[in-house]
Amino acid sequence: MEKHSLTINSHIILIGYMGCGKSSVAKYIANFADLKHIDLDEYIVNKESRSISDIFNLSGELEFRKIERAYLIELLNSREKLILSLGGGTPCYYDNINLILNSTKNVCFINTPNNVLSKRLFKEKSKRPLLNSIDSENKMLEYVSKHLFERMPFYNKACFKINSKEKNISEISREILKMISL
Repeated sequence: MEKHSLTINSHIILIGYMGCGKSSVAKYIANFADLKHIDLDEYIVNKESRSISDIFNLSGELEFRKIERAYLIELLNSREKLILSLGGGTPCYYDNINLILNSTKNVCFINTPNNVLSKRLFKEKSKRPLLNSIDSENKMLEYVSKHLFERMPFYNKACFKINSKEKNISEISREILKMISL
């Protein structure tokens, strides 16, 4: 893929429920637009020298959310313009969504249907600490639907909303690039 120079005046931040494709889209955009991509969860793992699952299991979700917030603030304050893919819950805790919106207007919500998310997440549930005990696709759909309902008010604050239904990574990425370069 040919690289393009994209002049942005602030970070590009991707939000949405786990499994919606934020990391894949961010990598695509970073490669296409010659930007540095940081996945917040990977950043936390590298900085903490332990997995997200270990942090959840040993310290609990509240401690994870405190750690997550500290690294979010660190990255938002970076002078280098980044494309950040955030964890599904990141915008929903503390006043993180306001911090995000105050740092950039390039906040994009990748909206993916519940049934698509539940199928994807059931296949990879062992890698996700909040999901590994869910034992059927129906229970996964129920879990995802409830969670999405709770998180939608935060996600809907994004400046740009992308409906990812029946779109591939390239199409979603190009739609985001078109929106933010207007």
